[in-house]
Amino acid sequence: MQLANERMKSRWFVWLLAVLGIIGATLFIVSLIQTSENNFLCSITRTMQQQQQQFTDGPTSMQLKAILHYATSQIVPQQSLSEITITFDVLQSLHRPANFLVFGLGRDSLMWASLNPHGTTLFLEEDPKWFGIVTKEAPYLRAHTVRYRTQLREADSLMSSYRSEPACFPATATLRGNERCKLALHNLPDEVYEKEWDLIMIDAPKGYFAEAPGRMAAIFSAAVMARDRKGSGVTHVFLHDVDRKVEKVYAEEFLCRKHLVKGVGRLWHFEIPPMGNNTRDYARFC
Repeated sequence: MQLANERMKSRWFVWLLAVLGIIGATLFIVSLIQTSENNFLCSITRTMQQQQQQFTDGPTSMQLKAILHYATSQIVPQQSLSEITITFDVLQSLHRPANFLVFGLGRDSLMWASLNPHGTTLFLEEDPKWFGIVTKEAPYLRAHTVRYRTQLREADSLMSSYRSEPACFPATATLRGNERCKLALHNLPDEVYEKEWDLIMIDAPKGYFAEAPGRMAAIFSAAVMARDRKGSGVTHVFLHDVDRKVEKVYAEEFLCRKHLVKGVGRLWHFEIPPMGNNTRDYARFC
């Protein structure tokens, strides 16, 4: 009996040490984060407080899952803190739930969804295998697989040929069912076409080898969506990996330097106004 009691005490002591260790580790991590990224976390805290006051009495299930995921994972988002902050600041400035379209599904997807907890965050992924991996880990993400008709090796020829294809003309270009314009994403899920997107993040598809889809069609289609906006305000378009030639050239052709409002690291932020009633047949988007 005495031996059993001693074993029980030993187990409780080990359990207590484990709990204290977890608490200590958590406090240590928090202290490190507070010293290195205090301004960013303060901004997140203020935003969550504002969202809670406006929409709910506490954090959402998505936000809690994001906190648990990133607190227990060594995998960090692909973008840097300064790059993430640009999109975060825009979401904060809207003061309302947003429609957020993201090209690409990845380790940062849960973060994007949790930063827009009461809005619609939709992810489009070209790789079915990768789609399965990410959605298995986070089945509550809103995501679709999509197919692209382009390859990175075609970037130059597509840039040259789109100007002679009426279905690609900036004043009349559409997306859904537009098979004649190869840069138009014509077969996306209906949900993509039926919503007006406040923010569009282009961080996919792959664009680093010749056979990859490249981001030409995503950039073109984001421009068409933004110009076709019927509601008030601009469309915020974020393009990652602008250090690469194709991303930079296509951004300057379709998203326009005049709409570029900020750039940090490898990320450009554009604010694109709707075309409205101005339907003159422009030769160029910019």
